[in-house]
Amino acid sequence: MRLEPVDASDARAVLRGLRGAVLGAGPAIALGGTDLPAEVPAGTAVVVTTSGSTGYPKSVVLSRAALTSSALATADRIGDGAWLLALPPGYIAGVQVLVRALVAGHEPAILQGSFSASAFTAAASAMASSDGGRAVPAYTSLVPAQLQTLLDDPEPATARALARFEAILVGGQVLAPALAERAAAAGARIVRTYGSSETAGGCVYDGVPLAGVGMRTVDGEVELSGPTLAEGYLGDAALTARVFTVDPDGKRWYRTGDLGEFAGGHLRVTGRADNVIVSGGINVSLDRVERVVRTVPGFGDAVVVPVADPRWGQASIVVAAGSGATGTDATARVRAAVAAELGPVARPRAVLGVAELPLLASGKPDRAALRDLAEGAAGPSDAE
Repeated sequence: MRLEPVDASDARAVLRGLRGAVLGAGPAIALGGTDLPAEVPAGTAVVVTTSGSTGYPKSVVLSRAALTSSALATADRIGDGAWLLALPPGYIAGVQVLVRALVAGHEPAILQGSFSASAFTAAASAMASSDGGRAVPAYTSLVPAQLQTLLDDPEPATARALARFEAILVGGQVLAPALAERAAAAGARIVRTYGSSETAGGCVYDGVPLAGVGMRTVDGEVELSGPTLAEGYLGDAALTARVFTVDPDGKRWYRTGDLGEFAGGHLRVTGRADNVIVSGGINVSLDRVERVVRTVPGFGDAVVVPVADPRWGQASIVVAAGSGATGTDATARVRAAVAAELGPVARPRAVLGVAELPLLASGKPDRAALRDLAEGAAGPSDAE
């Protein structure tokens, strides 16, 4: 099947490409990536090149069947209706907003220009609320940073726009508890999603897998199966074989690289298997540290990154935006919270305040850039 590059920043172009790739006879479309082959396996709909926020970019091959299975399973869980695209269209979360709209038979609403509260409100207000006299539920998908922008906006129209959606999918990173509480108080119906490009987007909603999705842990690592799995990585058979495994019954599983546990049938992701530092000979999960830091007032969007430490080998620094993230008091509050929850060895070395967090086009924190900032600002080793 022919693979055709599409401008991943042009939502209308991506929509046209998906209409042919998912509902028609193709060609498959490539979103991002360079030096990709002109031909891909039959049945391919999209090749999405991941953002590479913590590693190197990978080109994920997604079939028409995987994308439509995900869209149908989402409709089965939260309902069918019209969708508003407020995410970048070149990443899987944005792709799936468009695919869900196409599968449902509704033309998606598309937020024009840069994301802002006023742009979101205008796009939401323009969505049709009925079709032939039948009410049409509205849905959208956001990342936490976008949700915070909307909740911070004082205009009553923004709150009304949030409340009109039947469900708002939020994924891409952990949703801070304080932000979730604010959203609920504003009348926003939030659904936390978990997934990746390799699973055709979110496939676990509020800790529960979508219909047809299997879930297990192997040595603490979360693995997923089902019809939404990608075919693998384009041009990298070795990585495909390492990440997508087959059990004795012939079922394919995707190794997520996330650590997790099950409680009452719900998945709780506890961190990345590879986001661990060794500080003074003790393993410290930076995901767990970050989760605690985000419970401290003023640090809801903070990011914890590793730095070299001359005394302990490795340490961590908290990078946060806003006036509340500066000063010795801020550092003391964060260190005390982490020590109380995880022990003294897990305490971040310091807090680095910035005007705003650098983000990738996907809306996720640019952890590579944040590590560079932290290394450049790293202070003396914690001697306690």
